[in-house]
Amino acid sequence: MRKHWKLIFTDRVTSSLPLCNLLIKMEALSSSFLPRFPDCNVSSAVGIAKNPQTKIIAIYSFTKFYESLMKLISNSAERIKFKTMHMHPISKNKTEKQSLLANMFRSVDDFICNHLDLPLRPSIDPQHVLFGNFAPVDELPPTPCEVVEGSLPSCLDGVYLRNGPNPQFIPRGPYHLFDGDGMLHMIKISRGKATFCSRYVKTYKYMVECDLGHPFFPSIFSSFNGLVASMARMGLNVARVLTGQFDPVINGIGTANTSVALISGKLYALGESDLPYEIKVTSNGDIRTIGRHDFDSSEPFMRMTAHPKVDPDTGETLAFRFHLVPPFLTFFRIGSDGRKRADVPIFSMKSTAMIHDFAVTKNYAIFNDGQMVISPVEILRGRSPMRFDPVKVPRLGVIDRYAKDESGMWWIDVPGFNMLHAVNAWEEDDGETLVVVASNLSSLELDLGRLDLAQSKLEKLKISVKAKKLVMRHPLSIKSLDFGVINPVYAGKKNRYAYAVVITPRMGMEVVKLDLSLSSKDCEDCVVGSRMHEPGCIGGEPFFVPNDPATDEDDGFLVTYVHDEMTQVSKFLVMDAKSPTLQIVAAVNLPRRVPAGFHGLFVSQSHLTKLCRND
Repeated sequence: MRKHWKLIFTDRVTSSLPLCNLLIKMEALSSSFLPRFPDCNVSSAVGIAKNPQTKIIAIYSFTKFYESLMKLISNSAERIKFKTMHMHPISKNKTEKQSLLANMFRSVDDFICNHLDLPLRPSIDPQHVLFGNFAPVDELPPTPCEVVEGSLPSCLDGVYLRNGPNPQFIPRGPYHLFDGDGMLHMIKISRGKATFCSRYVKTYKYMVECDLGHPFFPSIFSSFNGLVASMARMGLNVARVLTGQFDPVINGIGTANTSVALISGKLYALGESDLPYEIKVTSNGDIRTIGRHDFDSSEPFMRMTAHPKVDPDTGETLAFRFHLVPPFLTFFRIGSDGRKRADVPIFSMKSTAMIHDFAVTKNYAIFNDGQMVISPVEILRGRSPMRFDPVKVPRLGVIDRYAKDESGMWWIDVPGFNMLHAVNAWEEDDGETLVVVASNLSSLELDLGRLDLAQSKLEKLKISVKAKKLVMRHPLSIKSLDFGVINPVYAGKKNRYAYAVVITPRMGMEVVKLDLSLSSKDCEDCVVGSRMHEPGCIGGEPFFVPNDPATDEDDGFLVTYVHDEMTQVSKFLVMDAKSPTLQIVAAVNLPRRVPAGFHGLFVSQSHLTKLCRND
């Protein structure tokens, strides 16, 4: 056994054989010496040796192979030149050695998936995750749609875009729902007619993997599946960086799969693991990716939240990012001119919390230091660094939105409050009271492992600014609710109505309307309207579009995508937001299935026209 390895790798070290012969011998060795396992595919995402002795042999073989691979990389990295491009840094003329290294890396990746991974949990098993309407679809160019019910209101002239994960390749190993490449599903409406298209956000990750023909970028959710497999993947990614296969420091690793935002007059697709990607809607109803954007920052800036808050009055945007090292949280603003302002580091955060969203009022920003934490030491245990901390007491931190540092920031304990999405926040009593409406994950330890079992409650909290304490907190409904939205005109201001999706194992089967003015300790449920989708239909997050002109806060329409799992037909639904039954005003049959996704945005035709003028 050892002689066989020594023979091959002596050839490599002395360079008496070309690199291609080395690869041939390694493949031959793998075929004749290593235990055989079925190929990895979507139906059997990992092959695990059932015999412990066979598993030990496989790990030993991989270790020896890996030692030689590292020697090869260290000698090759100095000789391989690669160019870093800020937009889509894909080399069109790869050298033969780079191609051979890419093939070698892919073989090692296959080995990890087939031999080293632990049995896949449901949350990272592609066969389970990409089931039903979570299965990916291909891109679709602008295609005419048929209005099959009612008529489209004139205030909907514009585009509705919804973002979501859609892997361009079937995963060969562990895969989490949050790992998928961002795909935008957009319906463009003009004078009662509609066209629909689906396009990937052409991120750096998407372009590199598209060029190589397979997925390999690391994921905080799924790359860590057992100690041996985790260490192997980390080493392999280091090797890819050293040889120039990808450069995450310069170009990021994000998927831009979470949301869409209109920031300082430009459209962006966002994901919290990277910077936003600017996108453009073309005149014929298509989507084009412009590129990764740092808002002309003068400071190092690699990522930001996927839930920035845009002030409809001032035009400025408030955002944040969290870190693995101090400061664990950084708050910042983006001016209406599109330029990022100075960072405000938050050193009073004592560890890294997975902060997905935050709340903003006229004068304050409010952060939740919750129990979902990121602990790199978990990697040494072969687990994802994200974990639930049952001992930690969640806190809310309040800071002046124009603060230059954190000296005036204060924190209050809010036991059991783990905010996922902020619906709205505002000030009362001449700024002496802060009101926050947000979803609270009540079964946090299950949410990443079993998303279908997640429980979320909409809650309303009141905080005394003078006393710096929580003065009131209660749920708004007995239902499990999330993906709450309001009339966007009222962002950061006191509002009465909110709309949300009922979260069940079947996901969004019902949309409800809540009257926030009814909230009190004596009111168990503030739901004043609802619509249950047709049997077999599952809907996503709604978006509120105000009527033009609007007479009341709830004078407008809810728009969303709904998929019928029985007929396999997806629709664009328009509901009357004022109606207690959320009556359907219009329905559009879409030319193909729209997978389940995350957050969306409506952009009026007038805004689109302004965007075109700014280009």
